[in-house]
Amino acid sequence: MSLQDTKETRKLIMDTAGKIITCRAAIAWAANSLSIEKVQVEPPKAGEVRIKMTSSGICSSDDHILKGLFPANFPLIPGHEGAGIVESIGKGVRSVKPGDKVLTLPIPQCRECSSCLHPKGNFCEKQDVLPSSGLMLDGTSRFTCKGEKIYHSFGTSTFSEYTVVHEIAVAKIDDAAPMDKICVISCAVPTGYGAAVHSAKVTPGSTCVIFGLGGVGLAIVMGCKASGAARIIGVDINEKKFPWARALGVTDCLNPQNLKKPVQEVVMEMTGVGVDFAFEAIGLPETMTAAWDCCHLSYGVCVIIGMAPHNSQLSLDATKVTTGRTLKGVVLGGYKTRDCVPQLVTDYLQNKINIDPLITHQLPFEQLHKAFELYHAGKTIRCVLLF
Repeated sequence: MSLQDTKETRKLIMDTAGKIITCRAAIAWAANSLSIEKVQVEPPKAGEVRIKMTSSGICSSDDHILKGLFPANFPLIPGHEGAGIVESIGKGVRSVKPGDKVLTLPIPQCRECSSCLHPKGNFCEKQDVLPSSGLMLDGTSRFTCKGEKIYHSFGTSTFSEYTVVHEIAVAKIDDAAPMDKICVISCAVPTGYGAAVHSAKVTPGSTCVIFGLGGVGLAIVMGCKASGAARIIGVDINEKKFPWARALGVTDCLNPQNLKKPVQEVVMEMTGVGVDFAFEAIGLPETMTAAWDCCHLSYGVCVIIGMAPHNSQLSLDATKVTTGRTLKGVVLGGYKTRDCVPQLVTDYLQNKINIDPLITHQLPFEQLHKAFELYHAGKTIRCVLLF
């Protein structure tokens, strides 16, 4: 951030702190109904932070909400993968101050609940994903439009020029972070990269298969490659993603629609015994089962990252559950978000990880619909909206 930017930010904070802000935001009035509107954003209450957004990535979870695949209260402002600058803070907030660069966290870290206090837990009990109330922790909203209450999404609502989140869902990051792309470390990078290096702990020389080669799936590829995997098999029905996948380290690309056998049978034939690690980053019961069936019967590890549609069920062959394979679910890489996400930003700034290949498009916020068109056409890995 330049000196001029700093001065402008400070002036902005002085002009807006404690006041209702009118700004642009994307509102989903119902499933499959999205428009950019003028909204009113209230000042933060105690324990809350109001953020001036600078960028937000489009994630499949946002698309699932907009399609009505996840239960949610409408109308709502979607978006959760966000970066911005703190505009003002509510009473009692100590971890950030106005002017700080921050990332929004769809999974917060309250540091008080049973999950946060357990060394292996990261699914904070104060999250608003499963289930989603669309409200702040006090049971109210900070958004209105045309006199109507607008719900939050995942406690973040980053498809807005300004948003209000709880302090426990904000991570202060290095002042050197580039705010036009660092937002992907809010979700895609910890979710994918972290699933491989932190949750599954992929081992050198191992064989991995990844179902879904979107932003999260390719972040998994990055994690497998960084961990020294010898063979990485990528599975996706969109072959436009294969060149990106190969560039990041995928050794074999499979399109299940072009195979004469179920993909899990093909993977078993390719490996002889099954893979060491399987990752599912789509969110469908059938691909979760396929990933499980790709694993070595004795020591394979199957990691489920994709969020399945509401009320869907997973069915496994019960006779083969006891052979030694491991099935585990993971959210945001298993990281305790406020503790670990800032370090991922630092790792990026120190060239220890490279998020740049994940961002194939950057568009101004007003081109939101074009961004979703690119996503639905499978022509982008991550499209970042710029405010």
